[in-house]
Amino acid sequence: MARLRDPQDGCEWDLAQSFATIAPYTIEEAYEVADAIERGDMAALKEELGDLLLQVVFHARMAEEAGLFDFAAVADAISVKMEARHPHIFQDAPDLGQSREDRWESAKAAERAAKGATSALDGIALPLPALMRAEKLQKRAARQGFDWPDTAGPAAKLVEEMDELAAAGTKSEQIEEAGDLLFAAVNLVRSHGIAPEDALRAANAKFERRFRGMEALAARQGVEFSALSLDQQDALWNAVKASEPHEAP
Repeated sequence: MARLRDPQDGCEWDLAQSFATIAPYTIEEAYEVADAIERGDMAALKEELGDLLLQVVFHARMAEEAGLFDFAAVADAISVKMEARHPHIFQDAPDLGQSREDRWESAKAAERAAKGATSALDGIALPLPALMRAEKLQKRAARQGFDWPDTAGPAAKLVEEMDELAAAGTKSEQIEEAGDLLFAAVNLVRSHGIAPEDALRAANAKFERRFRGMEALAARQGVEFSALSLDQQDALWNAVKASEPHEAP
């Protein structure tokens, strides 16, 4: 990376980059790592981890050029943080029998306080996918006691938000109520102990699999899928759904 960023003999594209321009690639590479894991492709995982590591190197190199920090400092900082968050392993602190999440969140809260946090919601990154950020916001609020005790409350709230979206008049009202509806859906799913991001990812995969199945079935029948009526397309959907193996109870 130092060679690529050399002012005299470096790559024109690499030299033109900044933290802001590289950030989207960093996010993209993280998703590609997750995709390789989801597909169980270990050869791809090795490659994608390398691509992700390059992003860390790229940012660290730009920081070093600016006199801020270097790659070694990045590695040292995460080492210090991991040791601080596991005092029962790396230090002499007793294991109080807390859950991993309790220990982790307690340590993170202390870190945020040391950095001057004034709210329990401080430190939740704005660029996170909205679904994931909604879950994190709700979890932080729940640790402060702001949460329903069971699933009945979130379920009723979801119905309420559906009604409010239906009653919304202007486009701005519809956008606001649609956001409230999605936020309430995240809360309901979370109340069942399910990660909304994982659930929606699985639903996306299922929809894609079934839609491709409908297209293939229509092709075998010698018809153009887009030319079929909605009822005919729905019949193909049900046929594809019925052909899928069912898990044993």
